[in-house]
Amino acid sequence: MKTELRGTTTPISLPNPNLFNTPQGSITGALQGCLGTLDGACIEKLLLHCASALENKDVTLAQQVMWVLNNVASSLGDPNQRLTSWILSALVSRASRICPSTAINFHESVNAPQRSTSRSMSVTELAGYVDLIPWHRFGFCVSNSAIFKAIQGHPRVHILDLSITHCMQWPTLIDTLAKRPEGPPSLRITVPSFRPPVPPLLNVSPEEVGLRLANFAKSRDVPFEFHVINSISLENSSPEVLLDHLNPSLLNLRDDETLIVNCQNWVRYLPIDTGGSVQDLSPRDSFLEMIRDLRPCIVTVVDEDADVDSPSLESRIATCFNYLWIPFDVFETFLPKDSNQRTSYEADVGHKIENIIGFEGMQRIERQESGTKLAQRMKETGFLSVPFGEETMREVKFLLDEHASGWGMKREEDMLVLTWKGHNSVFATSWVPN
Repeated sequence: MKTELRGTTTPISLPNPNLFNTPQGSITGALQGCLGTLDGACIEKLLLHCASALENKDVTLAQQVMWVLNNVASSLGDPNQRLTSWILSALVSRASRICPSTAINFHESVNAPQRSTSRSMSVTELAGYVDLIPWHRFGFCVSNSAIFKAIQGHPRVHILDLSITHCMQWPTLIDTLAKRPEGPPSLRITVPSFRPPVPPLLNVSPEEVGLRLANFAKSRDVPFEFHVINSISLENSSPEVLLDHLNPSLLNLRDDETLIVNCQNWVRYLPIDTGGSVQDLSPRDSFLEMIRDLRPCIVTVVDEDADVDSPSLESRIATCFNYLWIPFDVFETFLPKDSNQRTSYEADVGHKIENIIGFEGMQRIERQESGTKLAQRMKETGFLSVPFGEETMREVKFLLDEHASGWGMKREEDMLVLTWKGHNSVFATSWVPN
């Protein structure tokens, strides 16, 4: 996605155009053609110039570019300015680790957004968070439709739920199962106690979530069990430990149950890197092989349609700028610029930007890949894609009609893709072992 394809952006006049006139002329060269104003394309050019300077340990040039960006970034400005504010903040953090004594002044003077610890929500707040835009609901809707179709005629169903949204997907499925003509199946859901340390965070335990789901299922006359795989947190464990705690012996698999594996914004947190050994599988591929060997009836995989796993800082910044503008632009359509709710939601996006740009190695946990790349990985691991039917398409269309007109949906081969103003946002896929 190219910056200039977003739509019309308002050029930003710099308070001090002479900032371009550095002795070295490096910034002037980088911004040739911008003529003292910065539109989206010029902002991206500046960000990439700064990334290149940091990767080359040219702190002086990086400082010069940051000072120019500081005149553009605003946590209360338009979507481009707000996004730039978060990216600049992440670059400053990265620079401070490269050269602490030089970068400290930027922490005190850049127009950085207000940093705060990621908040923990109540269940009610989380429901509002999920319902605000279809970013998560799209994946819930598509996956639930595929699961419902796959388990037709099956009396006992076991769902292994690997997601970051604390089981918010399942009340809708339980309600649908309750209306099944042949009667609802017996439903068991298993979740790990560990999850990636990312928003949204919930202020109740997985066990409490399970109790609430059990009460809801009882009210719908759906036989229900909930199981938590207790373990250490993902934040303090290696991918190898994570995989160990998802082995079949801990899943309590039963021969008379139909197994479903549901992955919502979760696979991205398993590293792609093999650790330097060409013989070893990456944790991500090992996980997919393990899931394949469980012989599930269906596997649903939903994630954001962007590549942020490049070793190149410039590439990751380009992806952030050309992909993560979407939530900032969405919030612009219905939340005031000074809205506390908007600031809070944007901070969750900023948390992701900080990790993608500010960290390397095992500390950089945000490593999603595009739907096309994920599909290729699934096929190479031994899965066959399952296309979504017309009923699923109708359900998604009905969902999107509840939201702003900028949202849309398209089919790319067997994937369904949520779009914002025509740009890919979230992909949804379903698979069966080959």
